Amino acid sequence: MKYCEASFHLSPYSEAAGDVLAALLADIGFDTFLATPDGLKAYVQTELLDETAVASLAENFPVPDTGISYTIAAAPDENWNTAWEQDHRFEPIDLPGGRRLTVVPRQAFGSGEHATTRMMIKLLCSLDLNSATVIDAGCGTGILGFAAMLMGSSHLVAYDIDEWSVANARDNLLLNDIASACVEIRLGDSSVLTPADTCDVLVANINRNILLADLPTFVAHVRSGGHVLLSGFYEADIHLLYEKANGQGLVLAGSEADGDWRALLFQKY
Repeated sequence: MKYCEASFHLSPYSEAAGDVLAALLADIGFDTFLATPDGLKAYVQTELLDETAVASLAENFPVPDTGISYTIAAAPDENWNTAWEQDHRFEPIDLPGGRRLTVVPRQAFGSGEHATTRMMIKLLCSLDLNSATVIDAGCGTGILGFAAMLMGSSHLVAYDIDEWSVANARDNLLLNDIASACVEIRLGDSSVLTPADTCDVLVANINRNILLADLPTFVAHVRSGGHVLLSGFYEADIHLLYEKANGQGLVLAGSEADGDWRALLFQKY
């Protein structure tokens, strides 16, 4: 799978502006981000690159008094993920019951360091996952689904549109002593879910537009009384997600905030 690398320079640079930029880029298809001293490197599948959308984002960047300049080039297949891995070393993630989750990440949102991942794990910890079946939508490194398995879930279906993410998730499965017979990792979007794929808990840490588009599909695969956990968006997006969820028969059961990022927990009745 071919990728393009976009290098963004923010003037002046701030971590908050970098986070806003990453979120907006995720909305138009970018899926991996590397912080730089003065901005951000972002990666998108070549076939998904919309240069008009990138130009519009740079011209209409919503952070006041912050300018953006950028370049776009083909990304070397072997280098960009490796660079991120080498710059991000961290301890395994501690889970309830003394369990620890280990991942070798190939994208920033799947390392356990990102606010959205931390919030989703916190919401998972608030649920009784004993013998629960789980769907991890847009699984990336597999971190959320594997955390659920280590906290007592009995079966996991995880999927992602990116071949590298699927391969990464399969590698991480082997690192965590999780029974592979209880886990299915699929390549594709929500269309890879079959009528037989019903769950007690569905987690989706993706960008806002995909969440809004796929929410009806998510709800269709969650059993009555089950939970849907969503993250990957900002405070300003909550009303859109809440209205969509409410229209699908979901009731808000909890929420988390971390910096500018938000996560929501819904229950299906």
